[in-house]
Amino acid sequence: MCKSGKGGLTTRTPQHKKVNKTLLAHIALFAANLIYAGNYTIAKVVMPDYIEPFAFILMRATTGFILFQLVHHLFIKEKVERQDIGRLFLCGLFGIAINQMAFFKGLNWTTPINASLIMTVTPIIVLMVSAMMLGERITMRKILGIGIGAAGAIFLILYGKSAVNTLGSRQLLGDFFILVNATSYGIYLVLVKSLMKKYHPMTIMKWVFSFGLCFVLPFSIGEFSQIDWATFSPAIWMAVAYVLLFVTFFAYFFNVSALKALDASVASSYIYLQPFLATLIALLAGKDSLSSVKIFAGILIFIGVYLVSSQSTIRRKA
Repeated sequence: MCKSGKGGLTTRTPQHKKVNKTLLAHIALFAANLIYAGNYTIAKVVMPDYIEPFAFILMRATTGFILFQLVHHLFIKEKVERQDIGRLFLCGLFGIAINQMAFFKGLNWTTPINASLIMTVTPIIVLMVSAMMLGERITMRKILGIGIGAAGAIFLILYGKSAVNTLGSRQLLGDFFILVNATSYGIYLVLVKSLMKKYHPMTIMKWVFSFGLCFVLPFSIGEFSQIDWATFSPAIWMAVAYVLLFVTFFAYFFNVSALKALDASVASSYIYLQPFLATLIALLAGKDSLSSVKIFAGILIFIGVYLVSSQSTIRRKA
């Protein structure tokens, strides 16, 4: 509760500050996943007709590298300890290189339906890795929340318009790469969580994208050299700008900032919001219609995120 200070003014207690930080962290996660949800529609305008997947990844890694370096140099100027370079190296490997390259490679060989289904294993991977590396408790409430959220996301995907037509065309190798992507992202969330205790988010992102660009460059430079920039219309340039600025810069920053107040398992649970938010965006764009199935799935997703993220579920072992 608030205490009265001089002149009748109230001061905020540490508990209030903690609540505010937690609330801001949830807002950041919601914003990041809203950006990702929009990316499903917007990136499709660009790939692969104008930019091949690996070329787009190189553009994202380069943009992230430049923007985070610039902001860090102007405003943060924080140095990292030599003992943490190795962990930052691994964050660049799992959070940028393997994560993004495996996803786009897998999506080329499998269907969006399959990819979305497989991505729902990310919170489970985060729980297991967090238990091993950070000592987080895997409570029954967390398991229940993840199960309900996964059920909502899978229900929404399976009963979508294109599910019947595409679910039978599964490609094993593509599915494997999507699983690698989900695993890599889960490991990244756990690795970067411990760094958030010591450094500013901009410092971490600067190093993560620096290492990530080094990994991505050799695999992407060939496709990048084939881009025909003269064919880009204003709409294509706007779509590219959205992916490079919002999906790459703001979404990554929001995600890593939220980890200052929330566990990695909570951050990963927000992945279940993406299919629901993507549906809402499609509705607003006039490219989809609302149904009782989608409403029911959305309710399940929100219940799942609430159960995983509630205060009683984010305590660690003493």
